[in-house]
Amino acid sequence: MNIIWHGHSCFEIQGSVSVVFDPYEPGYVPGFQLPPLSADYCFCSHGHGDHSYSKGVTVPSDPPALTSHIVDTFHDSQQGAQRGPNRITVVEIDGKRIAHMGDIGHILSEDQIRAVGPVDILLIPIGGFFTVDAAAAKKIATSLNPGIVIPMHYRGEGFGFDVISTLEDYTSLCDDVITISSSQFDPDTVQTPCTVVLTPPVC
Repeated sequence: MNIIWHGHSCFEIQGSVSVVFDPYEPGYVPGFQLPPLSADYCFCSHGHGDHSYSKGVTVPSDPPALTSHIVDTFHDSQQGAQRGPNRITVVEIDGKRIAHMGDIGHILSEDQIRAVGPVDILLIPIGGFFTVDAAAAKKIATSLNPGIVIPMHYRGEGFGFDVISTLEDYTSLCDDVITISSSQFDPDTVQTPCTVVLTPPVC
């Protein structure tokens, strides 16, 4: 399996089935430019332009079977009153369960934790303002207990929205950080549990 970070919250999973999560519109996210993408499936967590550019991903009319499910959540801590709904997408590829949290805006309830189920790889926003902040993201990660956590939706030098926080706000809460000198990696090459930091593909 290969996991590729295309910046912001967009990830591509390459395995026996391929998936793209949350592609963003051209010019929408500072510092990132989405390349042309093809995958068996494309999932968008909600309708905002930095997460919903499905026409940027070419998908087949008859894709291979994929085990997946959606957990309905909110984009904020006010039951969606501020920013609307959000979908957590859980997929199972090559024996690994991958959960993409979208723009989750609140701590998960016990029912939502059960609905998500076991997680091997967690893709979670950490930047705050539009989503949970670093502390809340760490609480969610702890509650789901994945083997690998991959932070997303944060700012850094030359990329990301000015109003969201930096990676360091999250990694300072972790003692298991592995930094990868690439925007992609094979999850079988790291010892778990760990927090994997990928190199941003800044344009």
